[in-house]
Amino acid sequence: MKLSTLLKMALYTLGINFCFLPASAQMPANYDEDKIKPYQLPDPLRMENGKTVTSSKQWEKQRIAILNLFKTHVYGAMPGKVAGLTFRTLSVDSMALDGKAIRKQIAVIFGKDANSPKMEVLLYLPVEAKSPVPVFAGLNFYGNQTVHTDPGINLPTGWIANGPTGVENNIANVASRGFQTERWQLEELISRGYGLATAYYGDLEPDHAEGWKTGIRTTLAKSLGLQAQEWSAIGAWAWGLSRMMDYLETEPLVNARQVALTGHSRLGKAALWAAANDTRFAIVISNNSGEGGAALARRNYGETVEVINTSFPHWFVAKFKEYNKDPNQLPVDQHMLLALMAPRPLYVASAVEDQWADPKGEFLGAKHAEPVYQLFNKKGLGVVQMPDVNQPVGDVVAYHIRSGKHDINAYDWQQYLNFADRHFNNPAK
Repeated sequence: MKLSTLLKMALYTLGINFCFLPASAQMPANYDEDKIKPYQLPDPLRMENGKTVTSSKQWEKQRIAILNLFKTHVYGAMPGKVAGLTFRTLSVDSMALDGKAIRKQIAVIFGKDANSPKMEVLLYLPVEAKSPVPVFAGLNFYGNQTVHTDPGINLPTGWIANGPTGVENNIANVASRGFQTERWQLEELISRGYGLATAYYGDLEPDHAEGWKTGIRTTLAKSLGLQAQEWSAIGAWAWGLSRMMDYLETEPLVNARQVALTGHSRLGKAALWAAANDTRFAIVISNNSGEGGAALARRNYGETVEVINTSFPHWFVAKFKEYNKDPNQLPVDQHMLLALMAPRPLYVASAVEDQWADPKGEFLGAKHAEPVYQLFNKKGLGVVQMPDVNQPVGDVVAYHIRSGKHDINAYDWQQYLNFADRHFNNPAK
């Protein structure tokens, strides 16, 4: 299959029209393992002084050093909580989903002023829960109304990428309701005793090259004391996930110690970066996150550092572009990002038809994070080679490659729910 066809398939899944991408996005891609040149991964346990980390206590200092390397070379700075962060309940429906769920809609306002920038969180919780429930949290691509056909979900008012049904002139309408229901499996989550919290990522920064001009990197520059170029779109989306967590900690119906953070594709990259900076997320899930996510950058396979930086210049900081021609010069690689999740449970998932995201590179990213988990006596994948299709492996670090395309579907969610059941000891399982 030609690269242009593969790229169109992957991008249309996210609602991004191929015609708006630069010609450089059509760079030749390698899908031949034999053409991957030898590379050496940086050792996450090797400290700056050349010594090796041998204990979980030592790792805490090394963790900060690695996190700072990612801030400098890949994702940019990560600001803290904005002063005056406030939450305003917009609506509550105690009989949502035919009486199975409570639906809340909350404005997370980034300041004391009602006119401050904000994002809108959609929260569903099982009605029958006898105690605070674990929650899956993540950002969505086209607005909260795409998660379910529930007519009570507010429509977004900001910029939306054209492409799917119900989005015209970059504005969502009622025809977009439930557009990505299959990606969220809301009723299955509720039936298994979990809540769901989500928000539209464009509330934080519209996903195009000039989105920063109207997104929080500009509107909150003074409040956060950070200039737009000092961080990135992925950083802005990740920051928003932490603000969602701030809200969940105030919600009495949520067990805030059991929040599983999930993300698909570019939002998988954002989820990993959010969890690297914010250890309150108890489980971290990367679904088809690819280059800049779970996949190793040093492998010349599928999407590369050069392609992603050229096609999506706003996703990462300018420093990252210096490694376009030679990712081997990076002082980090993505196994080190995954290692920053330790000792928390981590699940990485790929899809057979998503070669653009480099499934083997994602598997190797998880595999090479294992030495850090071992410091905490946590078990990793338990295998040396990639598992067969639809055969999940692992313990505290888990992985699967499923049949199908670049997507998040019912099979993926079944694995994530089973994983959460095990690590959260969910009584509703």
